[in-house]
Amino acid sequence: MTNCPMCTKWSDEPEIRIAELEQCYVMLNRDQFFPGYCFVFTKAHVTELFHLDRDARAAVIEEVNAVAEALFTAFQPAKINYELLGNMVAHMHWHIVPRFTTDPLWPRPIWSESHQPVELTPAECADRIALIRYQLR
Repeated sequence: MTNCPMCTKWSDEPEIRIAELEQCYVMLNRDQFFPGYCFVFTKAHVTELFHLDRDARAAVIEEVNAVAEALFTAFQPAKINYELLGNMVAHMHWHIVPRFTTDPLWPRPIWSESHQPVELTPAECADRIALIRYQLR
């Protein structure tokens, strides 16, 4: 789809790519206020899980699970949050967010109040991506 920011995100932002999986792409969120916060989004432009056939749907869920497990192993959070909304960007994508009891918004939702974005340096970004890739292997 030509006007969908998720359809072009992989090619537009190579510096935050983590992994290309069978069904999905995995990218680091530029705002690392929540360390390890990633996006997992389908390669196919779909808006709902039921738009996928049973096998593709199961594969997508397994890929989301693999990313969550990698983040849990890498960062040891208290909880992993999974957000699948699509109201603002109508392309199936998950916000996979490690949450820590020490984060200023704990235990509230990540959007409960605004915060100053935490942007990593290119070297810090590369290190974080490498850590997640290592756990995702």
